[in-house]
Amino acid sequence: MSFLRAQCDFGPRNPGSPGHRQCREYLVAQLKKHAEFVTTQQFIFSYDSPPKSETGYNIIGRFQVAKKNRVLLCAHWDTRPWADEDPDPAHHRTPVPGANDGASGVAVLLHMAELVAATPPTVGVDIVFFDAEDAGTHQENRTWALGSAAFAREFAYAFSPRYAILIDMIGDAQLNIYQDGYSVQYSRALVNKLWDKATELGINEFIPEVGYIVYDDHVPLLQAGIQSVDIIDFDYKYWHTLADTPDKCSAASLEKVGRVVTAVIYEE
Repeated sequence: MSFLRAQCDFGPRNPGSPGHRQCREYLVAQLKKHAEFVTTQQFIFSYDSPPKSETGYNIIGRFQVAKKNRVLLCAHWDTRPWADEDPDPAHHRTPVPGANDGASGVAVLLHMAELVAATPPTVGVDIVFFDAEDAGTHQENRTWALGSAAFAREFAYAFSPRYAILIDMIGDAQLNIYQDGYSVQYSRALVNKLWDKATELGINEFIPEVGYIVYDDHVPLLQAGIQSVDIIDFDYKYWHTLADTPDKCSAASLEKVGRVVTAVIYEE
């Protein structure tokens, strides 16, 4: 939760904002405490109407770089530039705080960076924070997940992970994580591994049935041939509103997701 709050303290982290720059520096500094190798991948993208260009930054931390057998853990760190789902239309052009939608997944992976550095698993681990996931237009899938698309184009072959686990919107105090349709269709074995592990650990918030089909950062990875699963609680009443603040998030929810992912990684 301290990692979640620290991100939110920068304010909205939509690309081009002061909070975006400050949070990028924070995330790079946090990863440098633990990872063997840290870098950023810059890319240019356009969004909004009329279109405007911004620079996105994927933030990459690599652990046990010499290992060939690797897994990829990822989350998006940017926030929605507009609260277009807010009940007050006056807020629809105001950037969102992004406590759950952005900061929650990153918070879990920042703690996992500490764990992986302190007690290395038998597999190499790459942690990537994707930018420009959340500036898309509804019903236009390819306007979303632009950071993971840039990563897939440049690094999918070089990194060549056995699989990728994406975590997004997992801080909801009322946590219910159904399976995503894309994940089930293209990475069924990995879905089963994660949800079976949750059952074994007694974490009942992982519900073993498809609840939604989400075009998220895992889709460009799937298209690049990487087995990928999205762990996401898409039923969140504060999604893309100004009420997506830390008080709606739960340390217990972060812990449950982190325990499942950690158990899977350390049992490889």
